[in-house]
Amino acid sequence: MISPYPVFIGFFLYSFCLGTLFPRIGDIQLAMGLSEGTLGLALTGLPIGLQISLLLADRVLRRYSVRLVMISGMALIATSYVLAAFASAPVEFFFSLLFGGLAVGAIEVLLNLEADRAEYQLGYRIMNRAHAYWSLGFFGTGILGAIVSQLGISVQLHFICFGLIVVMATAIIFIRYQPAPPRPTTAEGTAMFVRPTYAVMILVCLTLPAMLAEGSAIDWSVIYMRDVFDTPPVINGLALALTAFCQFITRYFADGFVDKYGPRRIVTYCLRLILAGSLMIIFSPYWALSLLGFSCLGAGSSVVFPLAMSAAAQLKDRPASVNIAALAQVSFCLFLAAPPLLGLVAEEAGIRYAFAICLPLILLAFFTLRKAF
Repeated sequence: MISPYPVFIGFFLYSFCLGTLFPRIGDIQLAMGLSEGTLGLALTGLPIGLQISLLLADRVLRRYSVRLVMISGMALIATSYVLAAFASAPVEFFFSLLFGGLAVGAIEVLLNLEADRAEYQLGYRIMNRAHAYWSLGFFGTGILGAIVSQLGISVQLHFICFGLIVVMATAIIFIRYQPAPPRPTTAEGTAMFVRPTYAVMILVCLTLPAMLAEGSAIDWSVIYMRDVFDTPPVINGLALALTAFCQFITRYFADGFVDKYGPRRIVTYCLRLILAGSLMIIFSPYWALSLLGFSCLGAGSSVVFPLAMSAAAQLKDRPASVNIAALAQVSFCLFLAAPPLLGLVAEEAGIRYAFAICLPLILLAFFTLRKAF
């Protein structure tokens, strides 16, 4: 009997590990004395490693077991964060994150693929709920990271302890894990570079504002609160935690609403929330209103990418793993440009206006909505 809970726990542990870095970005920035522009460039190490990993993800997943990819991948991410915590220059920080990014792409494709296969075997939607656990992991690591920062515990000790806990938990959960059988498909074969089809590109356009909204909140919310309102570390971390918590709540209950109202209507409401949240963050005179804005970004970005992942997995032209990798590959390309672009805008015009980059992408998503679903 297929159970979705190992997949749910996998999403939680993956995001808890991946999110360990972000509540402490402000501390790392101050320790190395980096400007927003330099920090943005250094942060590209993670998405560049991710892109390299996505080029090889399908081959890796066909060759190695789920348990090996999960356990070794989490260990790789945790180790890279420890190396980044000890970095004394932006170049060292960049290559430490690049090292961890090599594991992120494989885990990203693996978990989405397992969620889609389990969804097919069970006969009901679990993709949004699976991504809810991803958000819950980010919420947990955001809250704990904010508390650890407020207590003055060093970044190095924080990353070492969290990394050990996550890797051990992953080993316990996945050492005996049996993957779900694949969906039936008529297509065979794959390539190292996953060429996006027209259908995948439609889904990419739809996911861009959600990806950027989520990415900008993850990368810059802590620094935004510190620089704009001079709030203490626990409030700074709360911006990240609220983003993840609102994602979690929305994703957890979204499947029933998607079944009732259809993905198009749900995505429309999500895009409106992203728009409202971006405008609040850009123009807010109060830190509490900005927290509400980050909450809107979390809720708005919640189900767009999971629904697009489900749509990509169900395309019949190629294997599900290939279309999932193609969507992830092109969508995550935004992360290559987003950190330095947001950093440069923040350095030149102020960090508030860095969040305005999301606005034209929202309009693009509205134009492609009808073709996507």
